[in-house]
Amino acid sequence: MADDDWRVTVTLHDEANAQRAVESVREHEVEDDVRRRIGHRIAVSADGPKVFLYAGTEDAARAADRVVREVLAKRQLSAEFALDRWHPLEQEWEDADAPMPQTAEQQQAEHQRLLDDETQESLETGEAGWEVRVEMPSHHEAVELAERLQAEGRRVIRRWKYLLLGANNEDDASDLAKAIEQKAPADASVHAEPVPFAHFGPART
Repeated sequence: MADDDWRVTVTLHDEANAQRAVESVREHEVEDDVRRRIGHRIAVSADGPKVFLYAGTEDAARAADRVVREVLAKRQLSAEFALDRWHPLEQEWEDADAPMPQTAEQQQAEHQRLLDDETQESLETGEAGWEVRVEMPSHHEAVELAERLQAEGRRVIRRWKYLLLGANNEDDASDLAKAIEQKAPADASVHAEPVPFAHFGPART
């Protein structure tokens, strides 16, 4: 989200007009208009009755908001507008007027809330939200490491030279990856990342 941390959401009152609105916005070349006004780019997408405009700065987002309001007003299309920004700690969109954490203590509190939410969701859904993916140099070494981890009580999915282990939140996944790196060969690849699709039960706590 580094280049698109700001988002304008336009909710059309008539879903049938959503595509018409998108076409109107593109015909009006909103991106070119915003670039001409303040020198920034924006991107446009749509989902049902909602049109989204993404920008890298608040000024660009507010300029895009103004341009789209003008475009829709000329075409007599009514809509509701919302301006949000991406919260890097909470990993979600929040109202642009919501205060961002400023101190180290506030940032740590935000991060802990995110971890708690991830863990709660994992336990409630029965699916780990994070995984540690291990690529071993050989099938034989993958089998050996999987057996060692299973002997420690960890749930392991093995796919030839690959091992997958679930974690309930980002910090747990990072700690697990570090622990596995100590056990794996130096040329093994170990990465912690969000689970792209459900294949784990909740991780051991």
